[in-house]
Amino acid sequence: MNWLLVIAGAVVGAPLRYLTDRAVQQRHDTVFPWGTFAVNIVGCLVLGVLTGAVTYTGASHAVQLLVGTGLCGALTTYSTFSYETLRLAESGAKFLALVNVIGSVTAGLGAVFVGVTLAEALWG
Repeated sequence: MNWLLVIAGAVVGAPLRYLTDRAVQQRHDTVFPWGTFAVNIVGCLVLGVLTGAVTYTGASHAVQLLVGTGLCGALTTYSTFSYETLRLAESGAKFLALVNVIGSVTAGLGAVFVGVTLAEALWG
C-alpha cells in the first residue's frame, strides 16, 4: 500500500506545481523560468524540513513516502528545469541559462540546508 501514499502526495504535488508555475510566471515579464525555479526551491525546502523531521522526530516511513516521494517528487521538476535551460541557451540567452543552472543548484542546496536547520530548531 506504499504506492497509494506516493500517489496521494503526487495528486497534490503535480497540480500545485502547475498552478504555482503559471501564477509565478505570469507575474514576470521575462524569458527566465521563474515558475520552475520557485517550485524547485520550495520543494527543496520542504524536503529539507522533512529530512530534519525524520532525523529529529523519527517521522514515519509513511510520511516520507507521502511528502518526500509523492508531493516533492511531483512538485519539483528536473526535466522541465533542463528543458527550459536548454531553451534559454538555444534562443541566445546563454547568460540566463547559466544563471538558471547556478542559481537553481545554489538556491536548492541552500533551501535544503535552511529546511534541515529549521527542523533542528523546532524538534532538535
